[in-house]
Amino acid sequence: MTHVLKVRTKWRPPLAMIVYAVLLAVMALPVLIIIWFRATETTSIRMTPAEVGALVVVLTLTLGVAYVLARTITRPINALIARTDEIARGGKAAIRPLDSYGTREIATLSQSFLDLAGKLVDRTEYVRSFASHVSHELKSPLTAIRGAAELLRDDDVNQPMTTAQRLRFLDNIIADAERLDTLLLRLRELAQAELPIAQGETTVEDVLPVLRKRFPCLEISGLGDTHSVIALPFEAAGIVFANLAENAAQHGATRLDLVASANARTVIILVRDDGGGISEGNRERVFQPFFSTRREQGGTGMGLDIVRTMLGSYGGEVHLRQTMGTGAEFEITLPLTA
Repeated sequence: MTHVLKVRTKWRPPLAMIVYAVLLAVMALPVLIIIWFRATETTSIRMTPAEVGALVVVLTLTLGVAYVLARTITRPINALIARTDEIARGGKAAIRPLDSYGTREIATLSQSFLDLAGKLVDRTEYVRSFASHVSHELKSPLTAIRGAAELLRDDDVNQPMTTAQRLRFLDNIIADAERLDTLLLRLRELAQAELPIAQGETTVEDVLPVLRKRFPCLEISGLGDTHSVIALPFEAAGIVFANLAENAAQHGATRLDLVASANARTVIILVRDDGGGISEGNRERVFQPFFSTRREQGGTGMGLDIVRTMLGSYGGEVHLRQTMGTGAEFEITLPLTA
């Protein structure tokens, strides 16, 4: 568990105290000047109308400055502190703008705070939903394995299973165990995508041999600027393109093209296949975790989510492009190395 860092406790003057102390010092300066000159130049103890007017003007200006500072600095900061406590207690409903920000800097700080709070709440909801999906996905093969194992254990001695029946149950256990292994592999890849540690660079040309070796069923080719160096470590690039290649293979593709084009700052990589494609009704759902139309072919529904998360961790993006014929085409945008 990560140690929570806390601000060291000691007495610190509040902002309002500092502001008002400065204002009082400013207001006291002309008073002290008047007292000094009266003490050195006159013996009269009565103040002249000009002196009284000067003090009234100084007092009025000081109160005006105090009002402006309170309205533009101290009040918005105190409101932001109160909103922070409210969000900590109330969750997403408390994430709303302040009534007044006062200055540009406080408005910028408040917007950054709102963005961060919104991301944290969204992240919490994502983790909650993801945990529910993971539990469901792991429960199905585990239930099947337990059922098959219990049937094998409770086999009737008087009416034993046939060899074919026993082999079928064993094959089911092996298939479900392999599915569990695949799910765990995807979870490890997703964890790596969420918290990238390694920094590095690679090219499309470097990834092609790995893809061809892992997916012999696909004819994989690289076209265009495949030697452009992208800001993505080799291992991360392997995970990204392997998931796209596996997705293509599960949809019946026999060919996969990686077409790269570079400009001054980014590289755009089109990953297209000749498989069954993605239906119009599923286009909006393909990046949702655990959404899959090929579970019988071993699909987990996590591949494209891993691709999007991994690319996002390194400043990249992925989009599903509209295709006219068969197959699917994804557009990947990645920054070039400096």
